[in-house]
Amino acid sequence: MGIMIRQAQAGDVRAVKSCAELAYQKYVHAIGRKPSPMVANFADLIRQGIVYVAIDTTGNIDGFIVFHPVDNSMHLANVAVLPASMGMGIGKALIQYCENSARNQGLARIDLYTNIKMLDNLNIYPHLGYQEVDSRKEDNFHRVFFQKLL
Repeated sequence: MGIMIRQAQAGDVRAVKSCAELAYQKYVHAIGRKPSPMVANFADLIRQGIVYVAIDTTGNIDGFIVFHPVDNSMHLANVAVLPASMGMGIGKALIQYCENSARNQGLARIDLYTNIKMLDNLNIYPHLGYQEVDSRKEDNFHRVFFQKLL
């Protein structure tokens, strides 16, 4: 059975915020403060229609992704999976959903960044075909930028 992904709805705000808190909590100490995905305004992002959730067979949210087009690329802003649901292919499915959406919109690439302290991400993205294109300080975070041509 595949992973079900749908556009987030207003009633999903609490579950999405909780997922972000749980998924990113392990990085707070290393970064020295909450990473930006933990403090995002999810109600506003959901209203904008740019949040998609992965749901299990009972309708519970196991993870989410935030993405939107910028110029000729899709900006993948945030992807998170509940720690209890890690290792089940949910994150990969969400990223593939983003990539397919970009292709369907005729966009040439996916752009994203992650914090240099998020070592899991630094390993996962190259495995999924993303190339590191930059590394710099921005908004008081040290970010590593990745890109995948479609």
